[in-house]
Amino acid sequence: MFLTCLETVTKELISWMRGHESSVFSISVHASGRYAITTSSDTAQLWDLDTFQRKRKLNILQSVGIQKVFFLPLSNTILSCFKDNSIFAWECDTLFCKYQLPAPPESSSILYKVFAVTRDGRILAAGGKSNHLHLWCLEAKQLFRIIQMPTKVRAIRHLEFLPDSFDAGSNQVLGVLSQDGIMRFINIQTCKLLFEIGSLDEGISSSVISPHGRYIASVMENGSLNIYSVQALTQEINKPPPPLVKVIEDLPKSKLTSGDLKIKVTSGRVQRPAKSRGNQMQTRILKQDLTGNVENKENELSDGLNKKRLQILLKGYGEYPTKYRMFIWRALLQLPENHTAFSSLIDKGIHVAFLNLQKKYPIKSRKLLRVLQRTLSALAHWSAIFTDTPYLPLLAFPFVKLFQNNQLICFEVVATLIINWCQHWFEYFPNPPINILSMIENVLAFHDKELLQHFIDHDITSRLYAWPLLETVFSEVLTREEWLKLFDNVFSNHPSFLLMTVVAYNICSRAPLLNCNLKDDFEYFFHHRNNLDISFVIRQVYHLMDTTPTDIHPDSMLDVFVALTKGQYPVFNQYPKFIVDYQTQERDRIRNDELDYLRERQTVENMQAEVDQQRVEDEAWCQKQELLRKAEETRREMLLQEEEKMIQQRQRLAAVKRELKVKEMHLQDAARRRFLKLQQDQREMELRRLDDEIERKNLTRTQEAVAEEMREDADAYRQKVNLEEHTFHRLIETDQTQNQATQQLIEENLAKAEQACLNTDWQIQALHKQRCNDLQRNECYQEVAKLLRKNRRKEIEVLNAMMAEEAKKREEAEEKDFRLKSEKKASVLSDASRKWFLEKEIEHTKHPCNEVVPRCQNEQVASSCLPPRSPQLNDISEMDSSTRISLSQRRIQWDTMEQDLVERVRNLRQRLTARARNRCQTPHLLAA
Repeated sequence: MFLTCLETVTKELISWMRGHESSVFSISVHASGRYAITTSSDTAQLWDLDTFQRKRKLNILQSVGIQKVFFLPLSNTILSCFKDNSIFAWECDTLFCKYQLPAPPESSSILYKVFAVTRDGRILAAGGKSNHLHLWCLEAKQLFRIIQMPTKVRAIRHLEFLPDSFDAGSNQVLGVLSQDGIMRFINIQTCKLLFEIGSLDEGISSSVISPHGRYIASVMENGSLNIYSVQALTQEINKPPPPLVKVIEDLPKSKLTSGDLKIKVTSGRVQRPAKSRGNQMQTRILKQDLTGNVENKENELSDGLNKKRLQILLKGYGEYPTKYRMFIWRALLQLPENHTAFSSLIDKGIHVAFLNLQKKYPIKSRKLLRVLQRTLSALAHWSAIFTDTPYLPLLAFPFVKLFQNNQLICFEVVATLIINWCQHWFEYFPNPPINILSMIENVLAFHDKELLQHFIDHDITSRLYAWPLLETVFSEVLTREEWLKLFDNVFSNHPSFLLMTVVAYNICSRAPLLNCNLKDDFEYFFHHRNNLDISFVIRQVYHLMDTTPTDIHPDSMLDVFVALTKGQYPVFNQYPKFIVDYQTQERDRIRNDELDYLRERQTVENMQAEVDQQRVEDEAWCQKQELLRKAEETRREMLLQEEEKMIQQRQRLAAVKRELKVKEMHLQDAARRRFLKLQQDQREMELRRLDDEIERKNLTRTQEAVAEEMREDADAYRQKVNLEEHTFHRLIETDQTQNQATQQLIEENLAKAEQACLNTDWQIQALHKQRCNDLQRNECYQEVAKLLRKNRRKEIEVLNAMMAEEAKKREEAEEKDFRLKSEKKASVLSDASRKWFLEKEIEHTKHPCNEVVPRCQNEQVASSCLPPRSPQLNDISEMDSSTRISLSQRRIQWDTMEQDLVERVRNLRQRLTARARNRCQTPHLLAA
């Protein structure tokens, strides 16, 4: 982050100030304008505004943030407020910690967010997220009052004291902007609500009060800017101060609690804490002294100060307090602060006479130079005499340096000084004021004739020992502190005090002056600082003011103090107008002559420049021609050399061509031989390729014959598999047909046997057993079918392995053919066995059906011939016995068939395993 300093009039950039890492939210300027403090959330930095360089930096812990750092008005103290409610006071020059304010009471502890200080720097107001206001007395360093705002106020956003021309800087009215957008103005002594601005519908976002307390500018929450007149809002602010009272007995200083300090703000009668009888204060109103009215009116100043009392204070301490000096000076000089008139003078711009001021007075600080330039220009626009006053910059410079941040005050102080303390200075313009110097010489002759005689003996006039001190107002021979101390006394006394100071300075320096014999020594003495006690000089001035006779006293020839008029500045014409007009005319004539001379010189310079340019162009043209001629000769020589080189190169080229022709013939012969050899190699390769092609075709033809044979075998095997599957399906269909016929026959028998309960149950049991046997038979067939499928898959794997072996190794063709034939024989045998097995099964399935049908028919005939009850039981027993016999026979047959089938499958697996082992051992033998 960086700060920019801009010129308010020309809007020009003056300087950049870098150093902050976060955003700056507060800037405070010292009363003298020399220093400024910028505050961010993590640091505060002190800047020198003369050089725009950082002087000091305040670093704190990250956990403890900075709330605000600012200068106290009219003092040299810096107040730093942190987020943990700690408040420290520092000395600006040495940055020494002067004191720390104690912690607020726990019953009314708030986190401070906003602060405000009275114009005299005695009272600090602090607030935050509460409706309580804390008032601190910075002189006593203690909290002396807690003000409770109305209940509508929950947080305080801004605090600012309202200036008053009658309170001498101890502001009594405080503006409090709360969270509801209403700014309430209260009296901190009576705690009475005077007036308020803003409303809930049209709240205030931020507000600022003019320096004189006449207007209040507020930025509203809707973006508008409102200007309020304080005089129209209330009449109580502008009332004169109450009559003076004298306290005969003060309250005993007892320890107060936060409850004793707390006062509520009311709009009517003020609520104060109850007082005990023992703490009653006795007061007495002083009667006004009617005899001293006239004198008091003369000594009363504008800001409630009294000149007599200030003089008594000055004689007692020798100088005014540093933090109140500027305030006292403005009151003593009774500055009108005519903003409009001063703005009109400033708007005229920089005067022509001071445009080149920096050449004659090279000041390092650009800001100080600009302020001096504007002040002198304003004086020149105010009165024409100051245009040609050579010592005016020397006279105004110390005041410009002192008031560089307030140009209005600076101008009015210099103007007041010229009107009162520079009386009769311009009567002998442009010469020094001979009349003033004569007054000084007369006073010096009366008080120190020896010193004056010493000046006369060495041809030293008052222009040497008095005028340098007057035209620089002692700024060359005194330090800053000595000069301020001197002018505390100058502004507090009659204008003749300045002339008496010149005499006193010479008298106090008589010892070194009497030792000086050369004119250069005198000049050096009155233009440089000397080892002199300014307090002794001031006492000597007061002595001279009291002991100088009236006939030679300067106060008899100088008018009393006259302040600048309010509204418009007075006309200053105390100078020989005809001389100034003549000098103005002469200056204008000289300026015009100078402009004409400059124009003629510019014309001559332009003509001379044109002539010089033409001469330079001619010389350049001649040089170009000479260079062209030399270049032409050089080009001809180069052409001749190039022709000779071309002839030599042609000869070398012809020789090279011959050599290349011979080499080309040799290369053609070698290429021809290589081509013949290449053709021969190609023919040999073609023959080898044809041989390989014939061999490959023979091999392909053999492979195709073998493949055709394998395809035929595969087709035959596929047909055989299909035949077997067809036979198996026929077997299954026959079995299903037999089952259906048997089931139908059993159902018919069951239907006929339903008439008798016992017969029906036995028949059902018999049929159930027969059905279980059928299911077992079906499971056996399924197992047989699974075995057949496994056998087929293994045969296919064997055939594939044999075909792969036959394709890989041509040498084993005979052995593979033999094995293939043996496998075919084995497969024929297996096919014959399966066929025999299937045919046997078909015949066996047909035979039981033929047996069952006659048996059923016989049973029907027998049942029809028997008597109704007893013959029926016999028939059932006979049928049961015959059924038992047939079922046992069939079970025996199935068991034998199953054993035969398992034995065949076992033998087939052994043959396949032996065949696979032989196939695996044969490649190893061949490889061996």
